[in-house]
Amino acid sequence: MSDFIKTLTRKNSLRKQTQELGVADIEKVMSDLADILEERREEEAAKAQAEAAKVEAIEAIRKQMMEAGIALDELATQVDSAPRKSVKAKYVIEVDGEEHHWSGRGRTPVVFAQYMEEKGLTKDQLPTVG
Repeated sequence: MSDFIKTLTRKNSLRKQTQELGVADIEKVMSDLADILEERREEEAAKAQAEAAKVEAIEAIRKQMMEAGIALDELATQVDSAPRKSVKAKYVIEVDGEEHHWSGRGRTPVVFAQYMEEKGLTKDQLPTVG
């Protein structure tokens, strides 16, 4: 919590900080705080209204699913069953008579990292497929 907020939320601290202010200045601060309070209340009301609309929409969808005889887990399996495309290997090396392939994406496989370190190569200098 910042010192400013501590001052605002403690009456004695606030009193001490406002000793040098005149009545007009304190009224101005109170007016500004009242405006900020009203804005915050409006924001919270708008959030509550949006949340209520969201809950209403979820209930409507749930009702439609029940009427259609669709369970939530069936819907999830339909979405998850989309196959991913595999990425073709770009680099190939042979270590101990075994070929190792790598697409060049993601973390460098240990076999490739060791190979590059031994040979003093960079990724761009690795042998490519075909």
